[in-house]
Amino acid sequence: MAKIVRLSEFQYKFSIFTINENFDSFYAQFLKTDLGKIYLSMPFSELSQAFKLKDSNKGTHCYFSPKGKIALMMLKNYYGCSDKKLIELLNGNIFMQFFCDILIPIDKPLTNFKIVSQIRMELSKGLNIRKSQEILAKNWIPYMSDLDKIFTDATCYESEVRFPTNQKLLWECVQWNYKQMEALCGMLKIKLPRTKYLDWCRRYNEYSKKRKKQSKHRTKVTRGLLKLLYKLNAELNKIENQNSFEATKKYKNQRSLIAKVYQQQSQIFKTGKSVPDRIISISKSYIRPIVRGKEVKQVEFGAKVNKIQIDGINFIEHIQYRAFNEGTRLQSTVFCAQNLTKTKVKMLGADAIYATNKNRTFTTSNNIQTDFVRKGKAGKNEEQRKILAKEIKKERSTRLEGSFGKEKEHYNLKKIKAKTQKSEMLWIFFGIHTGNALEIGRRILKQQQILAA
Repeated sequence: MAKIVRLSEFQYKFSIFTINENFDSFYAQFLKTDLGKIYLSMPFSELSQAFKLKDSNKGTHCYFSPKGKIALMMLKNYYGCSDKKLIELLNGNIFMQFFCDILIPIDKPLTNFKIVSQIRMELSKGLNIRKSQEILAKNWIPYMSDLDKIFTDATCYESEVRFPTNQKLLWECVQWNYKQMEALCGMLKIKLPRTKYLDWCRRYNEYSKKRKKQSKHRTKVTRGLLKLLYKLNAELNKIENQNSFEATKKYKNQRSLIAKVYQQQSQIFKTGKSVPDRIISISKSYIRPIVRGKEVKQVEFGAKVNKIQIDGINFIEHIQYRAFNEGTRLQSTVFCAQNLTKTKVKMLGADAIYATNKNRTFTTSNNIQTDFVRKGKAGKNEEQRKILAKEIKKERSTRLEGSFGKEKEHYNLKKIKAKTQKSEMLWIFFGIHTGNALEIGRRILKQQQILAA
């Protein structure tokens, strides 16, 4: 039985402990962990080139290498914690440091947690999903089988955004306009125009605290906020026209965005009907409502992704922040899969929405077996076709649709908290491929154990 030692008895040993003495044993133990399996499966050097990352001799030396920057983004999705918590874990976990290609001294830990978001923004600018996935597929194909069999479906990865209502959106626009007007008047040393903003602060707070917001109250608040927003827009236009100052690009974009919001909300208020290309947030103006028709959640707000699964490994075929019919993308899905695997697709599993006449003609002409419901008279081998279609449907519903929930629950894709469209796409990319890398890493380790035996 191992002797239990108190912390006070061996605390003095930390002063003489060095990682160099036990590096090989620590590293061997690291490769056996799930983090080590991800590390084994990732072609970091090739991905660094795809992201156009390189160490620069100019300026301040970056703490993380190009390889470490990619690894840090994968850690973010693997652990699913905040940027601050991630840096705290990195300071005290030697396996995480191995993964990120760094060794942090005990007496000089990392304190700037904003480095995570800075690296995320840097990588998002160089993200090329198609090129990066080709690199990953090239390195993973030796550990994959059934390359001629694919499954496809679409899902939505939701953004972290407050539930959009017309009143909340209008109030956000009003607040932004008023703060800009205050700042401009202070800078130009002119009198602040009179508005009913302070009165509406009190009125909106009273409205927002109501547990049940009746239709008459919503209508009254919407009408008042539209009038106030019109007044603030007019006052800001007047200040801009009468005074000369250099407006930033961000300011101009936000002003035009709020003007568009006012037009849309005025039309919705007058007609009672929704408008195309509807804006739901001024902080994430790229997000659009995506009607999914589910029982629990009929509308989702985020990126819609059409995905391909090959032997349990998922790839992004198309990603967009607007609703699209995934049934029209079956041909491009097949071509994308063939480009990744360099293998002709012979079997395809897809949802009923993909079973259009155009897609049926395409799959038949290319001798691709599907799980679509037959149209017309049964053929000679109908029984065998039914059995095969049933197996394809079963595997698609369990493996592909099951992977959606796995990514959202275990790889930080349930609610994406990135601030910009590009960084959200990067977040989704690494969330999907972190799960893939772990699966490939397990296969690599299993193959090594078989060869060793």
